[in-house]
Amino acid sequence: MSGEARLYTFSQETKDHLRKFRLGTSRSSSAQAVIYFIDKNTKEIRQDEEGTVYKTLEEVGDDLPDHSPRFVLLSYPLTLPSGRLSVPYVMLFYMPSTCNSAQRMLYAGAKELMRNTSEVTKIIDIESAEDLEEIPAKLGAA
Repeated sequence: MSGEARLYTFSQETKDHLRKFRLGTSRSSSAQAVIYFIDKNTKEIRQDEEGTVYKTLEEVGDDLPDHSPRFVLLSYPLTLPSGRLSVPYVMLFYMPSTCNSAQRMLYAGAKELMRNTSEVTKIIDIESAEDLEEIPAKLGAA
Protein backbone atom coordinates (compact mmCIF):
# COMPACT_ATOMS: atom_id res chain seq x y z
CA MET A 1 0.00 0.00 0.00
CA SER A 2 1.41 3.37 -0.94
CA GLY A 3 2.01 6.18 1.54
CA GLU A 4 -0.85 8.37 0.39
CA ALA A 5 -3.29 5.47 0.68
CA ARG A 6 -2.46 5.28 4.40
CA LEU A 7 -2.64 9.03 4.97
CA TYR A 8 -5.93 9.74 3.13
CA THR A 9 -9.17 7.81 3.52
CA PHE A 10 -12.43 7.27 1.67
CA SER A 11 -15.53 6.06 3.50
CA GLN A 12 -17.31 3.09 1.94
CA GLU A 13 -20.19 5.47 1.20
CA THR A 14 -17.83 7.75 -0.75
CA LYS A 15 -16.35 4.81 -2.68
CA ASP A 16 -19.85 3.63 -3.55
CA HIS A 17 -20.84 7.13 -4.65
CA LEU A 18 -17.72 7.46 -6.84
CA ARG A 19 -18.53 4.18 -8.58
CA LYS A 20 -22.23 5.03 -8.99
CA PHE A 21 -21.38 8.49 -10.36
CA ARG A 22 -18.86 7.07 -12.86
CA LEU A 23 -21.22 4.38 -14.11
CA GLY A 24 -24.31 6.59 -14.05
CA THR A 25 -22.81 9.42 -16.06
CA SER A 26 -21.25 7.37 -18.85
CA ARG A 27 -24.44 7.51 -20.95
CA SER A 28 -25.70 10.88 -19.75
CA SER A 29 -26.78 13.51 -22.25
CA SER A 30 -26.06 16.42 -19.93
CA ALA A 31 -23.01 17.54 -17.98
CA GLN A 32 -22.69 16.37 -14.38
CA ALA A 33 -20.07 17.26 -11.81
CA VAL A 34 -19.36 16.66 -8.14
CA ILE A 35 -16.91 18.51 -5.90
CA TYR A 36 -14.74 16.70 -3.35
CA PHE A 37 -12.57 18.13 -0.60
CA ILE A 38 -10.18 16.77 2.02
CA ASP A 39 -11.29 17.09 5.63
CA LYS A 40 -8.26 18.70 7.32
CA ASN A 41 -8.79 16.87 10.62
CA THR A 42 -9.53 13.32 9.46
CA LYS A 43 -7.81 13.44 6.02
CA GLU A 44 -10.97 11.90 4.58
CA ILE A 45 -11.72 12.76 0.95
CA ARG A 46 -15.45 13.38 0.62
CA GLN A 47 -18.27 15.51 -0.77
CA ASP A 48 -20.01 18.24 1.19
CA GLU A 49 -23.00 17.24 3.32
CA GLU A 50 -25.54 18.01 0.59
CA GLY A 51 -23.87 15.76 -2.01
CA THR A 52 -24.61 18.31 -4.74
CA VAL A 53 -24.51 17.16 -8.37
CA TYR A 54 -23.87 20.15 -10.62
CA LYS A 55 -25.43 20.39 -14.08
CA THR A 56 -23.29 23.18 -15.57
CA LEU A 57 -19.70 24.37 -15.37
CA GLU A 58 -21.05 27.76 -14.25
CA GLU A 59 -22.66 26.14 -11.18
CA VAL A 60 -19.34 24.44 -10.38
CA GLY A 61 -17.51 27.77 -10.73
CA ASP A 62 -19.97 29.47 -8.38
CA ASP A 63 -19.27 26.91 -5.63
CA LEU A 64 -15.47 26.70 -5.91
CA PRO A 65 -13.84 28.47 -2.95
CA ASP A 66 -11.41 31.32 -3.65
CA HIS A 67 -8.59 30.07 -1.44
CA SER A 68 -8.99 26.27 -1.10
CA PRO A 69 -8.17 23.46 -3.53
CA ARG A 70 -10.82 20.96 -4.63
CA PHE A 71 -11.20 17.83 -6.76
CA VAL A 72 -14.03 18.12 -9.30
CA LEU A 73 -15.23 14.99 -11.08
CA LEU A 74 -16.80 15.91 -14.38
CA SER A 75 -18.75 13.95 -16.96
CA TYR A 76 -19.14 16.23 -19.97
CA PRO A 77 -21.00 15.04 -23.09
CA LEU A 78 -19.73 16.72 -26.24
CA THR A 79 -19.60 16.32 -29.99
CA LEU A 80 -16.15 15.70 -31.42
CA PRO A 81 -14.98 17.34 -34.67
CA SER A 82 -15.71 13.99 -36.38
CA GLY A 83 -19.37 14.36 -35.36
CA ARG A 84 -19.18 11.48 -32.88
CA LEU A 85 -20.67 11.92 -29.41
CA SER A 86 -18.21 11.46 -26.55
CA VAL A 87 -18.72 11.54 -22.78
CA PRO A 88 -15.29 12.03 -21.20
CA TYR A 89 -15.02 11.43 -17.46
CA VAL A 90 -12.26 13.62 -16.05
CA MET A 91 -11.02 15.14 -12.82
CA LEU A 92 -10.46 18.88 -12.56
CA PHE A 93 -7.70 19.54 -10.06
CA TYR A 94 -8.59 23.00 -8.76
CA MET A 95 -5.58 24.64 -7.10
CA PRO A 96 -6.05 28.42 -6.75
CA SER A 97 -2.82 30.42 -6.67
CA THR A 98 -3.98 32.03 -3.41
CA CYS A 99 -4.08 28.84 -1.30
CA ASN A 100 -1.43 28.25 1.34
CA SER A 101 1.44 25.79 1.04
CA ALA A 102 -0.02 23.36 3.60
CA GLN A 103 -3.17 22.99 1.48
CA ARG A 104 -1.08 22.66 -1.68
CA MET A 105 0.85 19.77 -0.13
CA LEU A 106 -2.30 18.13 1.25
CA TYR A 107 -4.09 18.10 -2.10
CA ALA A 108 -1.02 17.37 -4.23
CA GLY A 109 -0.37 14.31 -2.08
CA ALA A 110 -3.88 12.99 -2.67
CA LYS A 111 -4.11 13.77 -6.40
CA GLU A 112 -3.07 10.34 -7.73
CA LEU A 113 -5.07 8.48 -5.08
CA MET A 114 -8.19 10.45 -6.06
CA ARG A 115 -7.46 9.77 -9.73
CA ASN A 116 -7.13 6.03 -9.17
CA THR A 117 -10.09 5.73 -6.80
CA SER A 118 -12.43 7.72 -9.04
CA GLU A 119 -11.14 5.97 -12.20
CA VAL A 120 -11.08 9.12 -14.31
CA THR A 121 -9.42 9.03 -17.72
CA LYS A 122 -7.69 12.40 -17.48
CA ILE A 123 -6.75 15.15 -15.01
CA ILE A 124 -7.03 18.81 -15.99
CA ASP A 125 -5.35 21.34 -13.70
CA ILE A 126 -7.18 24.64 -13.20
CA GLU A 127 -6.32 27.68 -11.05
CA SER A 128 -9.54 29.70 -11.19
CA ALA A 129 -13.24 29.37 -11.88
CA GLU A 130 -12.63 31.26 -15.14
CA ASP A 131 -10.50 28.32 -16.36
CA LEU A 132 -13.73 26.29 -16.52
CA GLU A 133 -14.66 28.14 -19.72
CA GLU A 134 -11.77 26.39 -21.50
CA ILE A 135 -12.79 22.85 -20.45
CA PRO A 136 -14.93 21.99 -23.51
CA ALA A 137 -12.03 22.91 -25.82
CA LYS A 138 -9.55 20.94 -23.68
CA LEU A 139 -11.85 17.92 -23.95
CA GLY A 140 -11.89 18.22 -27.74
CA ALA A 141 -15.35 19.68 -28.42
CA ALA A 142 -16.09 20.69 -31.99
